[in-house]
Amino acid sequence: MLHVLTHQILPVFSMLALGFLLGRANKISREEAAAINRVGFLVLQPALLFPLVSGLDFSEFRVDAMAIYVGCQVVLFALAFAVAHLLLRRDVIEAWLLAMAVVFVNSVLYILPIAQLMHDGEAGIPIRAVVAWDSAVSFPFFIITTDLLVNRGGSTGKTLKRIAGNPVLIAVLLGLLCNIVALTVPAPVMTALDFAGAAAAPMTLFALGVILSGQSLLPTPTVTAISALKLIGFPALAWVMLHLGERPEEWNTLLLLCAAGPSGAMAFALAMLHGVRTDQIAPVIIWTSVLSLLSLAWLA
Repeated sequence: MLHVLTHQILPVFSMLALGFLLGRANKISREEAAAINRVGFLVLQPALLFPLVSGLDFSEFRVDAMAIYVGCQVVLFALAFAVAHLLLRRDVIEAWLLAMAVVFVNSVLYILPIAQLMHDGEAGIPIRAVVAWDSAVSFPFFIITTDLLVNRGGSTGKTLKRIAGNPVLIAVLLGLLCNIVALTVPAPVMTALDFAGAAAAPMTLFALGVILSGQSLLPTPTVTAISALKLIGFPALAWVMLHLGERPEEWNTLLLLCAAGPSGAMAFALAMLHGVRTDQIAPVIIWTSVLSLLSLAWLA
């Protein structure tokens, strides 16, 4: 456990921590971090996602295991939204993004690098399956629905134009298209994408750390409840459901590892993009990132 923590998990977490510390020390400004984050979102994440999606072998994925994982996401999302909106009195859009923070794990930028360090550059098939689901379905779903919620009553044409021009969605769709038609992408193009994509996780985590450094860490009732649902509720439900039926132990172990991961930074990014308050979402990401260190080390 200690070796996994020091050799696989902390090196990935260190970029988030470094950004947080430099932000608190006023060495890197929020504006500079926002620019880094923008480059990461517009250029590096699409470069990371396209090869991942286009190179997936869907025949390797166990439908039963993924159905359980996705079912747990749906249940926890509904529960978290109800708690945030009805019990904690958060408005619809903020409650939507807080619920997203419960079920949308930082699989691409956090769990995937950890898994690659653990397996000499290759993540396990269950990890790749979750990354594929998050990249191709979950993240596009939240991008689209959040835009629709924020722009209710707005021009349908403008909304569709914004969605269609999202570089992450474009990369995912192109990757799926290449995968489905078995299109071979030229080797120099893939080399360029791999080169750029390798910087996506460290740059984005660093920028996120700087941006989050300006947020309060106060564990309010909302922060406590949402963090508890993320760190305890989601993995607990996944653990129970994954023990139903028979499947390779690797699937149970690695899907549980994903469920126990910290909240994905994209909930915070979408809140910033659409001008939604972040004073509750940001601490959730910080606390789940810190508190998940030991649980991830233990599960790994």
